[in-house]
Amino acid sequence: MDSWLQILVLVACITPAMVEGRVRKYTFNVAMKNTTRLCSSKPIVTVNGMFPGPTLYAREDDTVLVRVTNGVKYNVTIHWHGVRQLRTGWADGPAYITQCPIQPGQSYVYNFTITGQRGTLLWHAHILWLRATLHGAIVILPKRGVPYPFPKPHKEVVVVLGEWWKSDTEAVINQAIKSGLAPNVSDAHTINGHPGAISNCPSQGGFTLPVESGKTYMLRIINAALNEELFFKIAGHQLTIVEVDATYVKPFKTNTIVIAPGQTTNALVSADQSSGKYLVAASPFMDSPIAVDNMTATATLHYSGTLAATSTTLTKTPPQNATAVANNFINSLRSLNSKTYPAQVPLTVDHNLLFTVGLGINPCPSCKAGNGSRVVASMNNVTFVMPTTAILQAHFFNISGVFTSDFPGNPPTIFNYTGSPPSNLQTMSGTKVYQLRYNSTVQLVLQDTGIIAPENHPIHLHGFNFFAVGKGLGNYNPKVDQKNFNLVDPVERNTIGVPSGGWVAIRFRADNPGVWFMHCHLEIHTTWGLKMAFLVDNGKGPNESLLPPPSDLPKC
Repeated sequence: MDSWLQILVLVACITPAMVEGRVRKYTFNVAMKNTTRLCSSKPIVTVNGMFPGPTLYAREDDTVLVRVTNGVKYNVTIHWHGVRQLRTGWADGPAYITQCPIQPGQSYVYNFTITGQRGTLLWHAHILWLRATLHGAIVILPKRGVPYPFPKPHKEVVVVLGEWWKSDTEAVINQAIKSGLAPNVSDAHTINGHPGAISNCPSQGGFTLPVESGKTYMLRIINAALNEELFFKIAGHQLTIVEVDATYVKPFKTNTIVIAPGQTTNALVSADQSSGKYLVAASPFMDSPIAVDNMTATATLHYSGTLAATSTTLTKTPPQNATAVANNFINSLRSLNSKTYPAQVPLTVDHNLLFTVGLGINPCPSCKAGNGSRVVASMNNVTFVMPTTAILQAHFFNISGVFTSDFPGNPPTIFNYTGSPPSNLQTMSGTKVYQLRYNSTVQLVLQDTGIIAPENHPIHLHGFNFFAVGKGLGNYNPKVDQKNFNLVDPVERNTIGVPSGGWVAIRFRADNPGVWFMHCHLEIHTTWGLKMAFLVDNGKGPNESLLPPPSDLPKC
């Protein structure tokens, strides 16, 4: 069938609820492109030859149709990170969870409606390590005539933070899997695809943000990096935070934001200096003894009328392990919780869950470099095994043998999670999901473990936003810690950092039928198995049920 005829058929299936918005069509051609950074070139996987990829624009209530054609040797999927995908799990994108991948030479039309969301999100590949270069912004504007709940900026600018490897990233992870050890870190961080000034590579330019004195700009900041949380700041300027993960927050001022892979932050910056050039810096945040890429990516905020030869005002980046700076930002985030944008925090809990997140060590006779063992990662001691049939298809068509619904709701072994590790560091392996009744409420405490090393894990839940109702250091104590939960205006997100050697508590309502992936957004931890899925049953009637799969759903 001709692709656009296929799209017309898809549009014909749009329900009356979708008609309010308009239909926006995008064409994503996945292709290799030779690209030079750090004075060396390599072919990278791109959408439409762009790095970062194109920005997808839509309004709340719009239906989005993206025809993705795979022109590379790898299997490909695209995930619309943070888009709720109400009843349209087939368009969510994680390989072997909601769909089988788009094979080389094939196409698939992602068809979804943006419901009750506005702000900044991102799209990225959700297979292998392709999202290193296969990513871009999603900008969701409010409905026509609906203002922002803050003064309208003069201009909006997308700022995508990322990582760059001189090597082929697929070779990097394949070598790590073979050895059983951690992969090499990236060679540089990037701001809108550029590392900025590099001393041993003078030809390398950086991103420039032109501003006019007296005007306010909104930066839509996205962390699209594979493995690193980042600090972001601008010399001589305060940032007013107005939104995270496409949800409005009570505005507050700061000079430094912390942003984990998969997170987004909208910040207003007032060009309140008369002239000059000011350094924009993105540097790593890691408060554990784990190797990171210590390169700072730079860009320039450039006032109009400032001469090119003017020296740039510099800024001091926070120390790599500046936990206090990170916490200062995270603890300032509160839902707007206004009449128009209420914080609908579940006050009763049907499922009270505790998941440990962390590392382990399993035998691997072929792993010579790892002395016969390999590093793995797990939730509740289950290292997730990717199936070869998508779980959502297996669920919808009642295909047995693909997954089991016995994911443990609590740790199978109780130990001092943030203290001395148990003597046995092995994990169980399996493709397990946790089943939820439609519209049931969930409280999930994510507990870091000190096995190998405590570490901050940015956990992303597909298909839902959740409220971050509490966090703390050490082991979660329900009797004490729950008393201090914020059930009034906690921040609403789709990706949350579990603190190093600590825990975070989230709440959400399971009002979206389907299979929804939850995983660490540090790609190495996902590769190692730090992932699971929730299976949410259908409710009553068609409006509470998963839609049937589209006819062009990729075959396995």
